[in-house]
Amino acid sequence: MIPEISNLLKRYRRKGILVDTNILLLWFVGAANRDRIAKFPRTKQFSAEDYDLLMRILSQFDSIVTTPNILTEINSLANKLSGDDRDKYFQNFASIVDSLVEVYLESRRIVKLEKFSEYGLTDSGIIDLVANQYLVLTDDLKLASYLQKNAVDVINFNHLSFYR
Repeated sequence: MIPEISNLLKRYRRKGILVDTNILLLWFVGAANRDRIAKFPRTKQFSAEDYDLLMRILSQFDSIVTTPNILTEINSLANKLSGDDRDKYFQNFASIVDSLVEVYLESRRIVKLEKFSEYGLTDSGIIDLVANQYLVLTDDLKLASYLQKNAVDVINFNHLSFYR
């Protein structure tokens, strides 16, 4: 990896990494069935190699951080799965969630934030939570750009395709 990304991974190894919705969904779907990644509408932009890269990245962190809003989004997106994949997905969901650090953010507080109307509940919560606490891993260009402009450390997963 390029030195800048390697340095971020090292700097936040102990603090933790917050993984945004689509990337966390990639993990959950890939854990259930790697072959389903390219076929599931919400992960079809990713590959099994992206899943492998994600696993290598996440294995470097003591804590993987999420919020109830991120998990709710993932749950809603995954409800489109069917059959055996659905059963395995939700078994893995329960297991993986148990290993995450879940930080609760009050919605009534988030909706009062200046950026709420532009970024919505989940991303506004991320913006509020992460500053100087966690590295953010996302594929959301709008969120990544905002975080970078505000001196929050972020990695855009789309920029890592070279490292698959």
